[in-house]
Amino acid sequence: MAVEKTLMILPGDGIGPEAMAEVKKLIGWINENTDLTINTEEGLIGGASYDEFGNPFDDSTLERARAADAIMLGAVGGPKWDGVEYNLRPEAGLLKLRKELDLFANLRPALVFDALIDASTLKPDIIRGLDILIVRELVGGVYFGEPRGIEDLGNGERRGVNTQVYTTSEIQRIGRVAFDLARKRAGKVTSCEKANVMESGKLWREEITTLHAAEFSDVNLEHMYADNCAMQLVRAPKQFDVIITDNLFGDLLSDAAAMLTGSLGMLPSASLGAPYTPGLYEPVHGSAPDIAGQGKANPLATILSFAMCLRYSFDRANLATRIENAVQAVLNDGTRTADIMADNCHEVSTSGMGDALLAAL
Repeated sequence: MAVEKTLMILPGDGIGPEAMAEVKKLIGWINENTDLTINTEEGLIGGASYDEFGNPFDDSTLERARAADAIMLGAVGGPKWDGVEYNLRPEAGLLKLRKELDLFANLRPALVFDALIDASTLKPDIIRGLDILIVRELVGGVYFGEPRGIEDLGNGERRGVNTQVYTTSEIQRIGRVAFDLARKRAGKVTSCEKANVMESGKLWREEITTLHAAEFSDVNLEHMYADNCAMQLVRAPKQFDVIITDNLFGDLLSDAAAMLTGSLGMLPSASLGAPYTPGLYEPVHGSAPDIAGQGKANPLATILSFAMCLRYSFDRANLATRIENAVQAVLNDGTRTADIMADNCHEVSTSGMGDALLAAL
């Protein structure tokens, strides 16, 4: 039965629009070749929004995004806006989108493609077959806690304050996401915090333990201090299946896990909220303004983020798998953008990579 979905596209800054153009090619292919019709509309976010509206994410754009079935975002930020007031910086637009839609669960896969195994700085036998999913709490913790700010203490002294805070309900709802996903994978959750030195970490460990016993005793649960997890990711990353952690540690650990795969240009992410809230899908990499407009950007992270959108928001796992298999086929064929170029491969532009994927499909 034919199905229609609405996708809000926020290309953003830097290489965001270039990568998103390749997603639009795939949407065209889906609309022509499947029973799914994806209707798109576009809006501004980040520096592009600041230039147009004087703020990084306009309320009217937020309401259009809220009404969509899912949201695709390119990237935000760049040195052009370094002098902008802190609460108007491009990244503030992304934080506003996450907070207003209550997108509390950030999913960050770290998956090693066999064709790119030599791109990692780790030995091949350490990362071959690696498949980790980091579940990061995204709208709480130290990035949003109050009080916060910089205050003048006099006599040339200033003090910066950020507050790390979590509640039972915030911890339990992200815990349920991690345990549910683990049930569909290898059945193991590693919960990471600093319960030895932080009260918020102690509460996190206690609440995850209680939730596990009450609802998810079939899943294997282990606790690990976040600093030890960072070490273990480099030492023996294949011990992990699903890692659940808070906003700050999730930010750090997911970037560490990302580089196990060899390139940020290959890594997607999803940010999910309550049922009927549109999911947000975006690449892990930044706006890379140094190569913007040159056709050098790798669009695969954005394309794989779109595959996650098909799987989680549009309930089309079959189409998601087809796109992921096409990415694997293109890489196996030696097609590369500059960031993942290797010996005996052929380099293509951003649009060339999109065309190669269409050919594979």
